[in-house]
This record gives sequence, structure tokens and C-alpha cells, in this order.
Amino acid sequence: MKTTSGIIMKYFHWFVPPTSLLQSLLLLFIRLYWGWEFFLTGKGKLMDLQKPTEFFQSLGIPFPHAQAILAGATECFGGLLLLAGLCSRLISIPLTILLTVAYLTADLDRVKMIFSDPDKFLIADEFLFLFVVVLVFAFGPGKFSIDWLIKRKVAPPSSESIQLG
Repeated sequence: MKTTSGIIMKYFHWFVPPTSLLQSLLLLFIRLYWGWEFFLTGKGKLMDLQKPTEFFQSLGIPFPHAQAILAGATECFGGLLLLAGLCSRLISIPLTILLTVAYLTADLDRVKMIFSDPDKFLIADEFLFLFVVVLVFAFGPGKFSIDWLIKRKVAPPSSESIQLG
């Protein structure tokens, strides 16, 4: 007669590999879609610096032209890195900072409504972009990424059983 823990372990080993693949597919989809969105947003800023400069100036952001270049470059090149799955967790840090600053300057009213009217907080563009970079930072880029390939090449053989996004 099989023990309960034996049955649980059998089904656990049967269930985990497919969910790991689904996690990697979901992370791939997230990276491709939102990486492209970051790239387009950043490219748009860099192609017409006058609009973001004027917008940043209207918000009272110091050095608006330099900030527009920095924001556009971070979004554009950060989006490309997300698309490739290269330095995904690393690029998530400046993107998180960028989006937090954007949220607190451009949509401060929505941030203040996080508890009183959470729907307004959640539908802000900054929230969706921020949510994505936090997901990538927390879970990594998944198995379908350059980061994962590099990790497999440089990781010692004993750590291959450890799954790190």
C-alpha cells in the first residue's frame, strides 16, 4: 500500500514540469509584448524630444530635456533587453525607478487613490508597465531567454537542478 506522501510526491513530480514550462511561456509572452511596448514608447520619446521635454517641463521636472533623453533611452534600450531576455532583472531596476517617478509625478492623484478608488490606480499606464517589470524582476525572464542560456553555461553542474527563472 502506497503512503500518502508517496502519492503526493508522484503527482507533484508529474505536475511541476508542465507548470514550469507554462511559467516560462508566460514570461516570454510578457517580455515580448511589454518589451516591444517599452521600445516603442522610448523610441517615440527619442524621435520627438520636444513633446516629452515640454511635458516634463510642465510637471516641474528639473533638466527636462536631459530627463526626456534619459527616460526615452531607458525605455527604448530597456525594452530591447526585455525582448531578448538579456540582463532582464538588471534592466528591471532602472525601469522600476523610471516608472515609479512617472507615477509619482504624472499621476500622483491616482497614486493617492490607491485605497479610496483602486480602479483608478490600477488602470494607469504606469501601473501596467510597473507591474510587468516587477514580475520580471521577481521571477526572471524564464527559460526562453538569453539570460537562461548564459546561466546554463556558467552555472556549476550541481546547481542545474535549481530552477531560477
